[in-house]
Amino acid sequence: MPELPIAAVDRIIRKSGAKRVSESAAIALADVLEERALIIASEAAKLAEHAGRRTVRDVDIRLAAKRI
Repeated sequence: MPELPIAAVDRIIRKSGAKRVSESAAIALADVLEERALIIASEAAKLAEHAGRRTVRDVDIRLAAKRI
């Protein structure tokens, strides 16, 4: 089960223009988003460590997202 709330993922799909969203579609997107988020977060943690920080900052996330 994904960490992201299914209702929030459902809203994202609806905002993109879908009129109806199945629960399995929302769960599938949540799984994909979580997988990508873990990759980005891991890269951001490496960037923060390289900068000599223990705290991951927003700039680390944005840079990691661009790099991936």
